[in-house]
Amino acid sequence: MNKRIYLSSPHMGGEELKYVKEAFDTNWISPVGPHINAFEKELAAYNGIAHCAAVSSGTAAIHLALVILGVQAGDEVLCSTFTFSGSCNPIAYLGATPVFIDAESETWNMDPDLLEEAIKDRISKGKIPKAIIMVHLYGMPAKMNELMKIARTYQIPVIEDAAEALGSEYYGKKSGTLGDIGIYSFNGNKIITTSGGGALVSQNEDWVKKARFLATQAREDAPHYEHSEIGYNYRLSNICAGIGLGQLRVLDRRIQERRTNYETYKHELGDLNCISFLKEPTGFFSNRWLTTILVNSPDNQLINRESLRLALELKNIDSRPVWKPMHLQPVFKNAPHYAGKVSEKLFECGLCLPSGSNLSQSEISMVIDVIRKVAVKSL
Repeated sequence: MNKRIYLSSPHMGGEELKYVKEAFDTNWISPVGPHINAFEKELAAYNGIAHCAAVSSGTAAIHLALVILGVQAGDEVLCSTFTFSGSCNPIAYLGATPVFIDAESETWNMDPDLLEEAIKDRISKGKIPKAIIMVHLYGMPAKMNELMKIARTYQIPVIEDAAEALGSEYYGKKSGTLGDIGIYSFNGNKIITTSGGGALVSQNEDWVKKARFLATQAREDAPHYEHSEIGYNYRLSNICAGIGLGQLRVLDRRIQERRTNYETYKHELGDLNCISFLKEPTGFFSNRWLTTILVNSPDNQLINRESLRLALELKNIDSRPVWKPMHLQPVFKNAPHYAGKVSEKLFECGLCLPSGSNLSQSEISMVIDVIRKVAVKSL
C-alpha cells in the first residue's frame, strides 16, 4: 500500500522553528509576547486592513465578532448554509437562531437574491436580523458587491468568514476585508497554519480592541483580577504566533502551489464529461485552498461522488464530500432556511480532492490516474 495521500496537510516553510526557538529562549510561552504582536501586524498589513486580533481559532473569532455586534439570546443571524459548522455554531453559543441562506451555483457561496428574500421575510415576521455571516467557500470569494449592497440597504452588519480564503481576492481586495469584520482560520489543514488558531480583522479599532479584551477573559486594568463582563480564553499563544510568522513568509508561494494543483487537475481531467470544476468568475481570485469537483453522470450510475471517493480510499488517497448544508444537519433541523436546491445538489455530487501545497507530482498523478480509471470504466 502506498503512503497515505492527505487532503490538506500542514506544510512548513523553514523559518517556523526559528520563531518558536525565540519564544523558548526568551520564555514567552504564554498567550502574550512579541510574536503575537508581530503576527497581528504582519497579517493586517498583508490583507491591507488596519487592525487584527489573533485568537485560538476561526470559530472563536466568529463568536467574538457576534458578541461585539451585540448578538444576544433570541436574536436571528443570517448565515450561509453551505459551510462548515464552525461558521454557525457560535450563533447557538449565544442562544441566537441561525437563519440559513442557500448558495448560488457560480461561486457556491451565499445567493444574494435569497439573502434579500430572507431579510424581507424575517422583517415581515417582526425579526430584524442582527448580523450576516457570509462565507468564501473553498477559497472562492462570494459575490460581495451584491451581498454588501443588500446588507447596507437594510443596515445589517456583515461578518466575512474567510477561514478558507486567506489570500483570495475580490476585484483586487483581499477576502476578509470587504465586510465589517473579517475572520481567518489557521487550523492545521488551512493554507497556512499556527497549529490551531484564527484571527479577527476590522477597520474598526474599537472592535478589535474589544476582541482582544474578551479573548483574555475580559480582565480589567487593575493590579488584581477584576471582571465586569464575561470573557473567554481565546487568545493565541506566543509560540503558535511564532509558527504563524514563519508561515506568513511563504503564504504567496502556498497559494500559487494550490492554484497549480487545481490547474493540473483541470488540465488532466477536464476532458471527462462526468467531471466538472468550479471556475473563477471575472474579477475573482481564489487561493484554491481545496480543489473541488462535481461528479455527475446522469445516464450512467457507475460513477458518482461516493463511488469515486471509495475508489480513491482503496488506494489510500484521502478525499471528502463537500460540506453538508447546515439546514440538513440534525442539530439545526428546526432552524429557518431559505434554500433552493443548489447546496443540496452540490453535496450530492461534490468531492474535495487532495490539494495540499506539499503534494508531489507523483502523488497528484496517482490521484488523476484513479479518477480516470474509474471514469473510463463507467463509459
